[in-house]
Amino acid sequence: MTNDKNNTQGNKQIDEVAIIGAGFGGLGLAIRMQQQGLNDFVIYERASDVGGVWRDNVYPGAACDVPSHLYSFSFEPNPDWGRTFGPQQEIHRYLRHCTEKYKLRDKIEFNTALSDMAFCESSGLWNLTFVDGSRRQARAVVMAIGALNIPQYPDIVGVDSFAGKVMHTAEWDQSYDLAGKRVAVIGTGASAIQVVPSIQPQVATLNVFQRTPPWVMPKFDKPLSPARQRLYRRWPIVQRTVRRLQYLMAESVVPAFMWDSFLTRFGEAMGRRYLRKVVSDPALQKKLSPKYAMGCKRVLLSDDYYPALTKSNVNVCVEGIDSVDETAICTSDGRRHEVDAIVFATGFKVPVSGAPIPVRGVGGRLLEKDWAIGSEAYKGMAVSGYPNMMYVMGPNTGPGNTSVIFYIESQINYILKYLKTLRKSQNKYLDLKPMVQREFNADIQERFKGTTWTSGCNSWYLTKDGKNTTLWPSFSWQYRLTTRHFSAVEYEFVNASNEEAELESSVAAAS
Repeated sequence: MTNDKNNTQGNKQIDEVAIIGAGFGGLGLAIRMQQQGLNDFVIYERASDVGGVWRDNVYPGAACDVPSHLYSFSFEPNPDWGRTFGPQQEIHRYLRHCTEKYKLRDKIEFNTALSDMAFCESSGLWNLTFVDGSRRQARAVVMAIGALNIPQYPDIVGVDSFAGKVMHTAEWDQSYDLAGKRVAVIGTGASAIQVVPSIQPQVATLNVFQRTPPWVMPKFDKPLSPARQRLYRRWPIVQRTVRRLQYLMAESVVPAFMWDSFLTRFGEAMGRRYLRKVVSDPALQKKLSPKYAMGCKRVLLSDDYYPALTKSNVNVCVEGIDSVDETAICTSDGRRHEVDAIVFATGFKVPVSGAPIPVRGVGGRLLEKDWAIGSEAYKGMAVSGYPNMMYVMGPNTGPGNTSVIFYIESQINYILKYLKTLRKSQNKYLDLKPMVQREFNADIQERFKGTTWTSGCNSWYLTKDGKNTTLWPSFSWQYRLTTRHFSAVEYEFVNASNEEAELESSVAAAS
């Protein structure tokens, strides 16, 4: 293989590895590839900057709910985190730092949005088509688009007729001034508990429309002093120790989610105690009290959400939304809530059916159809029938308790072994055996039985049919062990037979 950015055959440009997305997954894989001397890759990024979800989510209060030292690459610690939990600006700055330090900018094709990809069995290559009409080919494709990239808008009658401002937290309009406005926030998930306390002091009135109350625990967020930062810079082992302790604390809550037990009840008791401590109004307490097992939905961390809801300009609405007219939100109790702006804090389309673009595999099969009743992959990365394609943060690789970066690094280690095997197999492509995928996912779903994740609440973790295609049903260290092993016998090695593929192989071998 060459170390050039791509090979060229006639008018066709062929990438050895095309990485789709320049967020944590894409950048992390690229860095690790370079460190192992695998430089023949290109990152295609639809936006004009790196960062993924941390570039796009600029709503007030946007921050991570995983401690900063744990929410960063293990090979690139940042001693200069300003808070225990990193805000959006700091995390985005960290990803830019990684891009510059590892000289990745020249490897990234910015403003290059993929619109279609199809696998060619005769050449063993992926045909990539971009929004601007340009085309490329790649021997391997790594989908590092993340799971949180398509905003979820609820289907509400009349919302298109609303004359005021409408925006989603994931598509925040920073030019719109909320000061003195009557604002509605629809949703009470992870983004809502951040945006609500951030805008509450400046708006005239704030109606928070809640369908299901979340379990909320204190975050204990605080600034990290310059002295602490200097300590981490001088003695990196101290920061590594803090990271390990944070990891162990995150893993310690998994048993409460895996089994509905006394540990679950203990966590719920702590959550209710925190609610009573902050919210003294019994009526508001009742509205905010979850009726489902802790862990069935994502447990949220916040020090200021409950206090914000107690302010005089805030009203928590638990009646269902019937419709929206030009000036108000109409609820099932017959009331009209006059507002100037509607903010959808309704999260993302998870789990998605395939990618946000058509992906065509062997025989023209479409990933969206294959995943119509629930996405499946082997170890969350490889999909049978879609050779030489790997996912970062694919099905059942989401953490319900700890840092997604730990999972991403586990996947990167596996993908590197996969790519090295592919490089040794010139003129062939690797297709996961169907039985391997079926057996793996049958085991995954079996392990969900009896867990709080499937205990009956309406969670974004689940498909409409109640299948959990989002989370990993165990400890993250078990996922690390699962992904540590790569076995070539689990894949079919298929010959690519046409002259184009043979020419590529001979050119690569000669170089």
